[in-house]
Amino acid sequence: MKQTPTKLPISLALLTCIVCALGFGLIALWVSDHQIRHFDQNIITAIGQLESSAMTRLMKFFTVIGSGIPVVIIILIAMFVLYKVLGHRRELLFLAVAVLGSVMLNTILKLLFQRARPEINRIIEENGYSFPSGHSMTAFSMYAALTFLVWKHVPFRRGRILLIVLSSLLIAAIGTSRIYLGVHYPSDVVGGYFMSGCWMAACIWFYQRYEERMLPLRSKSTA
Repeated sequence: MKQTPTKLPISLALLTCIVCALGFGLIALWVSDHQIRHFDQNIITAIGQLESSAMTRLMKFFTVIGSGIPVVIIILIAMFVLYKVLGHRRELLFLAVAVLGSVMLNTILKLLFQRARPEINRIIEENGYSFPSGHSMTAFSMYAALTFLVWKHVPFRRGRILLIVLSSLLIAAIGTSRIYLGVHYPSDVVGGYFMSGCWMAACIWFYQRYEERMLPLRSKSTA
């Protein structure tokens, strides 16, 4: 019986990394040249029309689970399960590198671009620079990494598709919440997604290259 593949082709991961890097570069260029204001304003206006007390509570919930203590708790739980329950030490390292690397990369990029946050329609207060969105990068990296690790162990195609859809919706909701709450421009969020997509694809590429190189050694040790 033919087995369903449970990993991404390495060439696809590398191609995704390149495409996302180019996408981020384009967004960064437009941000630096102030050529993206029309794009930002149109989306801010459209999202602003959804404002209500119920929507504000929902958006605050999504923004909370995108960083800070909730992220730390989720990562610690995932690491405990990977290490103690499943005994997957390499996957634990992959998760740590993916998330912590994304946070460090975001910090460097914010200092590099030093874009001020929006001054209008501010529902909550945030400090620091705006581009790229830290919430968007952290959420993308964490939930994408968890999806990748779980996806490898889901034997059914429908289950993997559902996992990817739910993860994508959660990442999109967190990014949208930052625009709705007035603390990021849409280009901050899109740029964050592109950069995290590049980073995650690179992490997956290196991880799977390492796994392929280690496979013959494991086969010999169990022979």
